[in-house]
Amino acid sequence: MAVVTIIGAGMMGSALAFPARENGHEVRLVGTHLDREIIDVSRATGRHPKFTKDFPAGVKYYQVEEMEEAICGSDMIIGGVSSFGVDWFGDVVLPKIPDEIPVLSVTKGLWDTPEGKLLTYPDLWQKKLDELGKKLELNAIGGPCTSYELVAHDQTEVAFCGRNMETLRKLKAIMATDYYHISLSTDVTGIESAVALKNGYALGIALTIGLNQKAFGIDSELHFNSQAAIFGQAVKEMSRLLDYQGAGTLENLCVGAGDLYVTVYGGRTRLVGILLGRGLNIDEAKAELNGVTLESLVVAERVARAVRICADRGILDLKSFPLLMHVDEIISDKKEVNIPWESFTFEF
Repeated sequence: MAVVTIIGAGMMGSALAFPARENGHEVRLVGTHLDREIIDVSRATGRHPKFTKDFPAGVKYYQVEEMEEAICGSDMIIGGVSSFGVDWFGDVVLPKIPDEIPVLSVTKGLWDTPEGKLLTYPDLWQKKLDELGKKLELNAIGGPCTSYELVAHDQTEVAFCGRNMETLRKLKAIMATDYYHISLSTDVTGIESAVALKNGYALGIALTIGLNQKAFGIDSELHFNSQAAIFGQAVKEMSRLLDYQGAGTLENLCVGAGDLYVTVYGGRTRLVGILLGRGLNIDEAKAELNGVTLESLVVAERVARAVRICADRGILDLKSFPLLMHVDEIISDKKEVNIPWESFTFEF
């Protein structure tokens, strides 16, 4: 039996308690300073307040002040924070983890530099670890997985990525079940970039749902031609960005495309895209979704900013990213939705 400590009691981090505990491991779920109510409710009821299914019996719950107690004796740490908790996780949590305990992060996102580079969150955390002289192994999860479907035991395939294949195999042995299937990759940049890039593009696809609701009525039938057209363009642009990252493999693209697909069919990114397509500007859409974290907006802005810098330096061509540029205009400049359909066409 292994001891699995999950730090961050959001939906995805908490969902991973299910395969871990169902495999017979001890599971310790630690809330951040923002998760106090979640831990209180979970302790009292045995259920996460956002789930419709109880946690497996035996999951243990800890408030943030008890984090060091929960870390002690662990065989692996799962980082369950959102992208808005990246700095907190790097500054507060990682220094407390002994070097021999591998870390597995669910946090998706990219950070742009003034030079137009795109860094994964493991890249950022590794810099902090190097400064501290720590030798922690950082690993991450990518791929199409919604938390509530994982809890429901829907068949799910993800990828664990990290530098050490032996460590990845150990993590897989702890977490894999007959419904949670895990591929392994040492291409951290590729997997992490692919699953982060899909966020802004999923928003782009959702725009078409809102546009059709605006044209035909909110209760009208879904229109799939337009969604498919955006999906195809999104995959092309993601492929070009993965090439820029030096990670343009079919495996990485498929992980990103799968994550793009599942993100379009549920979650916060879909909601904000629909609202924008209906005609709300970005401020109005945010107000409509008050209290909902919108990581997709941050990723889209960062990637677009990096692409513009690279275009100015002659490294990338803006004409190769018409969908990303339009999504960025909508978010950053409050432009109306006016999808540049003809720019997606090609001759070869």
